[in-house]
Amino acid sequence: MDKFTKETVVIVLPLPPSILSPNSVCGSIGGRMKRAAVTKKFRRLAMEAAEREEIRTCPWSKATIQARFYHKQKRRRDDVNHLAMLKSAYDGLVDANLILDDDSEHLTTLPAEFFIDKDVSRVELTIERQL
Repeated sequence: MDKFTKETVVIVLPLPPSILSPNSVCGSIGGRMKRAAVTKKFRRLAMEAAEREEIRTCPWSKATIQARFYHKQKRRRDDVNHLAMLKSAYDGLVDANLILDDDSEHLTTLPAEFFIDKDVSRVELTIERQL
């Protein structure tokens, strides 16, 4: 593919652990260390998933990302909170050299979407290169 062709990649990750939620309280040093370790692991999972795609046109200077969350149960979900839990995944996409940066100049984040899958909880990140 040349640098002028639109490309899309879908990366599937487990649901982000609840400790990555902005609402999660990590008041102790041990809690902050645990959050840091979970953040690092989730970032690595995203990086490895992006690297497995072997996209040759990287890094993309502009991209749009759509997060689709699949939960086992139907209930009210806070879309802004869910997107905040993906910060380390976005950093992993930068680490994998898929996107140039995850700031608003380079990455457009679409509102979160929620679905039910009683068998497999996950988040699917659809990243589309913008021309």
